[in-house]
Amino acid sequence: MKYRTDLAIERKELLDEARGSAKDIEGVSMEKIKYDEDITSTRIKILNPMGEIQLEKPMGNYITIEVNGILDEKDEIKERAGKALAKELSELIKFHYHLKVLVVGLGNDKVTPDALGPYTVSKVKVTRHFFIMYEADGDEELGCVSCFIPGVTGSTGMETAELIKGAVELCDPEVVIVVDSLAARNIDRVSTTIQINDTGIDPGGGMGNVRTGLSEQTLGRRVIAIGVPTVIDSRTIIREALEANLPQAQQVDDYIEEKGQDMIVTSTDIDQIIKDFSDIIANGINKTLHPGIYS
Repeated sequence: MKYRTDLAIERKELLDEARGSAKDIEGVSMEKIKYDEDITSTRIKILNPMGEIQLEKPMGNYITIEVNGILDEKDEIKERAGKALAKELSELIKFHYHLKVLVVGLGNDKVTPDALGPYTVSKVKVTRHFFIMYEADGDEELGCVSCFIPGVTGSTGMETAELIKGAVELCDPEVVIVVDSLAARNIDRVSTTIQINDTGIDPGGGMGNVRTGLSEQTLGRRVIAIGVPTVIDSRTIIREALEANLPQAQQVDDYIEEKGQDMIVTSTDIDQIIKDFSDIIANGINKTLHPGIYS
């Protein structure tokens, strides 16, 4: 039985479970960084095609930041998490005088678990219009930042990737940052986890409605994806509950397949989770792209 997850760290955990222990994986490197007692980062790098096969993800960097105490409002936890995210993000996007970035918020702001992208982008500091107004070709403290919320195909009638390609042609960024909701296997990660990667993303993946992928191959620019798991597949919850009884779990799985009643599940705290994580991610992006005014 196959578990649905967008997180590289969960792919690694599933592989470890299948092998019976945590071992090194050919074609994959991993290191852990502890920022403080509440925040840790796991950096997974897929090095070659063998690693791609093992983790079922393209070659590149996958960074998982795990934050404890957000819903409990621990002391300055959101600010600390934002700094950790900025530290990891700045390793992938180096600030320089001519830096130009497009930040895209994927998702549907009318569906709370899918609203992470739009909520986050609304809090990012946009500066491109100032560069145009003052005819500036760069700045020592601010990046030239544009933001775009393309909506969803069901409400626009247009393919999200095509809209983003148009925005890329218009503002000519060096890097595109894409923010979206993800799916996880473990319910605990819905309120604790941020994933960053430099391989791109498939819009709608977290909601089970995959569209044309966004990557350097499709956009012609480096793509950095930032996501938070906001949903879990109902099958995953059932399998976890019945993992000691695999035949029964398979029966339930077959029933869901037969009835076509596949569903996704989210937390009762999802409104607060979206608010908190959009604050954290926007803060991290602002610190990375505008180091002169966000410290």
